[in-house]
Amino acid sequence: MNSQLQKIFQESIPENKIDNELYTKYDVKKGLRNEDGTGVLIGLTRIADVVGYKLIDGKKVDDRGELYYRGIPITQLCRNLDQDQICGYEETCFLILFGHLPSRSELDLFTAELRGRYTLPEGFLATNILRYPSMNVMNQIQKALLMLYGEDPLADDISVANTLDQGLSILAKMPAILCYSMAAKAHFFENKSLIVHPVKSELSIAENILSLLRPDQQFTPQEAKILDLMMVLHADHGSGNNSTFTNIVVASTGTDIYSAMAASVGSLKGPRHGGANISARRMMDAMLKQLGLDASDAQITRILEQIMDKQFFDGKGLIYGMGHAVYTLSDPRSEILKAQIEILAQEKNLSRLYQFYRRTEELAKQVILRRKGIHVSSNIDFYSGLVYSMLDIPEDCYSPLFAASRMVGWLAHNIENKLYCDKIVRPAGKYVGDLADYIPLAQRQNR
Repeated sequence: MNSQLQKIFQESIPENKIDNELYTKYDVKKGLRNEDGTGVLIGLTRIADVVGYKLIDGKKVDDRGELYYRGIPITQLCRNLDQDQICGYEETCFLILFGHLPSRSELDLFTAELRGRYTLPEGFLATNILRYPSMNVMNQIQKALLMLYGEDPLADDISVANTLDQGLSILAKMPAILCYSMAAKAHFFENKSLIVHPVKSELSIAENILSLLRPDQQFTPQEAKILDLMMVLHADHGSGNNSTFTNIVVASTGTDIYSAMAASVGSLKGPRHGGANISARRMMDAMLKQLGLDASDAQITRILEQIMDKQFFDGKGLIYGMGHAVYTLSDPRSEILKAQIEILAQEKNLSRLYQFYRRTEELAKQVILRRKGIHVSSNIDFYSGLVYSMLDIPEDCYSPLFAASRMVGWLAHNIENKLYCDKIVRPAGKYVGDLADYIPLAQRQNR
């Protein structure tokens, strides 16, 4: 920007300031959050519920967390997923979309439908991904989604039946879009060999992602199992999370699903939403570099104190991966993940690294309780970066994997709102500026 324009902008900030007390005066909820941290209700849903506290006599009380998909606790769901076939994500997608657990024949029908849609349209890879690569895979996914609009003769048909059909096609194509976008980025911006594999219709979505990402296409059952689990845990998180709410808002205008999904990806790209696992992973890497795996509890505690004092890592005073907007005493997704990470860590000879994370988590809880007087738990972001690193998945693929997993949640909420709300989302904002008269151009003075 021109330096003079920049100066004019900076000088305009004080006179346009909105004083903080005005939010209280007009009872405006910053970030749609109540004073006690609970979210402002923005709708009704039967898809998922995020429970992290109790309300007793109108007061928020900490409690163990639970995540429900169609009323089923995520802990029960993950404990009972079919161990013989790695398709827990597909089973979860069916549950989220149709509201009940599938029978064997229904699951087979659903997985066959998805597998028949894995392949991208002819020429799409060369024309839309390899020809126009992006340094950020999330942006590339957005572009690909919008390009799919041009491949769909019914792109603007927003009927519920067509939205479901389009959504299943998008969901099925995400492994190819994600992995080919990664390959294009590595080749054009990192000077690496371009290796592109075809999708395999005999593999599940999680298996295809590992197959497409790896040059040799090889992976172990445990690797596929934990990635499948990660996708289950990220499939939905209620209608209030930012990217899902974004989808609802954009879709409420009557626009196409490709635009709504691209908007959700843009929301998830933000470091306050989908990028938190990267911050947690980088923080832990910095701690490991400073302390080593054999650090004592006292040394770990001291560096956690330094993080909170803004004297270590990024200077923001945050212990990333600890605490959550809803969960208090525990994040069920984190609790579920721990057991499977331990198994994977043994397979990878990384048990000491896993134990370092476990110790850091427990010590961080103590430090935050002592300093802030609040109980927190690790959230899924604390461990998800560790899982991805154990799977040799590059850091810039973390958020895209989140997006691929959450597509089904976005689709389900998109459809639910079409069916039962079907009104444009139009909240209000309170004007707190002054009134003024128009001054003709010839009479205006430079400030």
